[in-house]
Amino acid sequence: MIHFENVGMRYGMGSEVLKDISFNLKPGSLHFLTGFSGAGKTSLLKLMYLAHRPSRGKITMFREDMGGVSRRDLPRFRRRIGVVFQDFRLLDHLTAVENVALPLWIAGGKGAEIEQHVEELLTWVGLEGRMKSRPPVLSGGEKQRVAIARAVIKRPDLLLADEPTGNVDPAIAKRIMHLFVELNKLGTTTVIATHDMGLVNRVKADRMHLSGGQLQMFRAGENMPMEEGFDAAGFETHTLNQEEFGPRAYDKGNPS
Repeated sequence: MIHFENVGMRYGMGSEVLKDISFNLKPGSLHFLTGFSGAGKTSLLKLMYLAHRPSRGKITMFREDMGGVSRRDLPRFRRRIGVVFQDFRLLDHLTAVENVALPLWIAGGKGAEIEQHVEELLTWVGLEGRMKSRPPVLSGGEKQRVAIARAVIKRPDLLLADEPTGNVDPAIAKRIMHLFVELNKLGTTTVIATHDMGLVNRVKADRMHLSGGQLQMFRAGENMPMEEGFDAAGFETHTLNQEEFGPRAYDKGNPS
């Protein structure tokens, strides 16, 4: 699914923010991306989303070398990726329903089926009373939930989430994580960047840990070395039950 080989990244002429990054993510795998603020988590997600090109090294995604892909062809790959950005990137002139439905409209989905699918998903993330509201009147946590719904609505091949539970209460955070785990069980490769160690320790997943721009990989249940100032408590994992997970629409396939 995703293969990085000795990848480096810098902004402009500055020093590298990512150094010699190498890893392989298998299709259908689930990973947490952890590290201090400024460790490079968002930069790594940008590389995975093809928003930036590496300064060196090789990135292979969907069995194609991204170094040979033209700017014009990038949207073909990005359509297979769902992204939850920290700044949400919602369209202010569209309602919550319309923002979430946008990827389905672009893909040629039918109106009535789209609306039912979107409304069920927004209800699951606790926005049943805000469906017709536009982003300027939504709180930060509400915008985040709209962005999450938009990212998962098409059941992407790859889901990238940057601090997806950072602005929501614990109950909603649990629902969001259940939704991600369900989507992953249906085959979506999932990478979640987070500072929430409680969340990391509750879910059985491998961990990608960034420190000083360098990456270490840890298997689920494997203790990682203590880093000064960082709570690196070992995993206490359990498997979440499928019946606990979110909306039935995901078992029905995407609207067409």
